Amino acid sequence: MIGRGDIEALVPHKHAMCLWDEVLAWDAQRIHLRASNHRDPAHPLRSDGGLRALHLCEYGAQAMAVHGGLLAQAGGGVARPGMLVALRDVHLHVVRIDDLPQAIECEAQLLAAGEASQQYAFSISHGDTPLARGRATVMLGP
Repeated sequence: MIGRGDIEALVPHKHAMCLWDEVLAWDAQRIHLRASNHRDPAHPLRSDGGLRALHLCEYGAQAMAVHGGLLAQAGGGVARPGMLVALRDVHLHVVRIDDLPQAIECEAQLLAAGEASQQYAFSISHGDTPLARGRATVMLGP
């Protein structure tokens, strides 16, 4: 298992903006992560007394960043910075997530990887309950 400190070393997101607590499993094509911070009243994405399900897209994007960091590290390097440029086929199954009692989990799958971009599919759940799914594209910097 890969913990929060190791995750923060892989991605540009630090402290409360690093949304994932642990990597449960990963390989060259997939990653499975878990977080419990969605219940935190001081969550940096929280507003108007709650955390909206729309923010699960950021959780999905950060799952991509963690996977990219792990792949780069496994190859002896460091991941190139990326910018989220597109979300497609996003389905949100709840309105908010701050009231969910247990951890949330994400599974992300690398769909395409090129020199300048990557595309992933992600799904986020709470136990057996689906919360969100979609596809995201990241453009990679120099």
